Amino acid sequence: MLLSMTGYGRWEQLIGDKTFLVEIKSLNGKQYDIRLNLPVLLKPFEFKIRNLIADQLIRGSVECTVTIKQNGAGKSVALNADLAKHFYISVERLARELNASTEHLLGAVLKLPEVISNSTEVLTEEEYLDFEGILQNALDGIVKHREDEGAALEKDLLLRINNIESFQPQIAEKEVNRRVKIKEHLTKILEDHVGKDSYDANRLEQELVYYIEKIDISEEQVRLKTHCAYFKEILNEPGKSKGKKLGFVLQEIGREINTTGSKAYDLDIQRFVVQMKDELEKAKEQILNVL
Repeated sequence: MLLSMTGYGRWEQLIGDKTFLVEIKSLNGKQYDIRLNLPVLLKPFEFKIRNLIADQLIRGSVECTVTIKQNGAGKSVALNADLAKHFYISVERLARELNASTEHLLGAVLKLPEVISNSTEVLTEEEYLDFEGILQNALDGIVKHREDEGAALEKDLLLRINNIESFQPQIAEKEVNRRVKIKEHLTKILEDHVGKDSYDANRLEQELVYYIEKIDISEEQVRLKTHCAYFKEILNEPGKSKGKKLGFVLQEIGREINTTGSKAYDLDIQRFVVQMKDELEKAKEQILNVL
């Protein structure tokens, strides 16, 4: 079974007086890369969170955002009374000098930097373990999404490989006639330019054998068939991450298709090669999304 690198997971849950919301999304990427947005309460556990996500998502461009909403009495804060008094006295003196109103002075002072700050509250180990359960539920959601996307990718990739294989019997049919046509073409050239009785027929046969062996595509077709079979074997192998391995096999498939085309010297075979290349390019586009 294949997994896609594209997915989305979300989970929201109440723990004590706090509501935790975890959102995770991932896109395709050559390696594993994560952008993690955590509130201050979870900063001490960032390393654990990163490892948990990496272990399960493995590869792709991942973004995880965690938000916390305080319920009940609200978020505890700390008031720096000495700093507030200092600001108030200084601003009041300035207001008198400028004949400005001091009606809303206290409210303005309370908004100044560091007068009111968040408390140094942190999550307990028990609360963090509860949060890990929320994170795991979000990860389960994105993994399920990846599985669904992967099933569609696998179906399409199998279609492309089967289509490539379907052209091989047709190429084999043209291959027999191709050799006959090559011999007839070369013989006609000699007869037209040298004369029917002016060339050594035995020497021509020797040269034809050498030339036909040089442009023979049977080995390429055997290797192509082997690569396609191996591609299907990998699809059925256990394990999650197969995208890179499948990509390498597609490169080998492309090499055999290209060599067949360069050695064919036959219009009908070239047409089959073009259609094979079209199926291969579609497979390569899909493989970019495979984990």
